[in-house]
Amino acid sequence: MRLIILALLAATGAQAQEKVAFFGLTLLDTSLQTTNDGTDPAELARIATLEAMVADRFTQEGYVLVDIEPARDQIDRVANVAKCYGCDTRIAADLGADYSLVGEVQKVSDLILAMNLQLRAADTGEMVKGGVVDIRGNTDDSWQRGMRYILKNRFFVAEE
Repeated sequence: MRLIILALLAATGAQAQEKVAFFGLTLLDTSLQTTNDGTDPAELARIATLEAMVADRFTQEGYVLVDIEPARDQIDRVANVAKCYGCDTRIAADLGADYSLVGEVQKVSDLILAMNLQLRAADTGEMVKGGVVDIRGNTDDSWQRGMRYILKNRFFVAEE
């Protein structure tokens, strides 16, 4: 019976679902606007929207997002999980994930922003997929358009 199931899985191309530890997105604000006006609540809401967008897309593509809460103490010790000298992949491996997923949105000004997203192998730390995009305009639409571009053109490119 086991051989029949394995043969069916091989014939249909089915495989075990890969697990991703998504650590969210970090907002890096180096703009003068923040120095003068403080953090814009709309930008924090945009980060949450992008995080939901990324999580939804990875789930739709068949990945399983692991619960990162058991590692909350380790995560909270670093300012930016995307730049912690590999702590993201070590934590992901400890959580039983195959990959670590991290990203950033850097606000240079209200006109110029950059965002990136990186998927790294938990066991080696090697980047598997990644993308960076510069966007113009600090709006809900520009942020979402930027992340959709990364997901569509760097992560889930339709094979022709």
